[in-house]
Amino acid sequence: MNPSPKKIALIIVDLQNDFLSPEGAYARGGTASVAARELPGRVAGVARAVKAGGGLVAASQFTLWPDARGEPMISPHLLALRPFLRRGDFAPGSAGQANVAELQPLIDVSVCKVAYSAFFNTQLDWVLRHAGIDTVAVCGIVTNGGVASTVRDAHMREYHTIVLSDGCAAFKPEVHATALADMGTLAQVMRCEEFIESLP
Repeated sequence: MNPSPKKIALIIVDLQNDFLSPEGAYARGGTASVAARELPGRVAGVARAVKAGGGLVAASQFTLWPDARGEPMISPHLLALRPFLRRGDFAPGSAGQANVAELQPLIDVSVCKVAYSAFFNTQLDWVLRHAGIDTVAVCGIVTNGGVASTVRDAHMREYHTIVLSDGCAAFKPEVHATALADMGTLAQVMRCEEFIESLP
């Protein structure tokens, strides 16, 4: 990998308080991921390295938009999986929807998303194109959900795509491993330290 450092973007998928914080929605629902809570420190090191080379750090924020009554508009699929979600969770502008504090100062651009992919119905592709980005490194949660969908969409948009294997987490280690193997057919899979060392 030898792209110009200014043409590289780190895409951080959904490292938000409602997913990771002990006070967040997922902790309240008993579904917080211990592996995911370990990610911000590792990802912060990657973000600093990308920014040092003049690259871009972008983040997606899963968002539950409120309807006219203030109730979150949750897809039936998600509600079946996460019945504990309620009014105020992942609400736009809320503390829960925010990126975790450790990463906030490092993020150049945040986009709100309503589905798995950070590209679906967001302005991420527009931002990356106008910033001259041709290479994206993707990390975050979950490996088989938001990360995998974002990686596939990046590949379809003809970005050189990298998955940071230890910068991602899933709810089960075996699911994480399977998702990484699957993404390896269309993206380069690297550890965070390996990626940092590869930067020009």
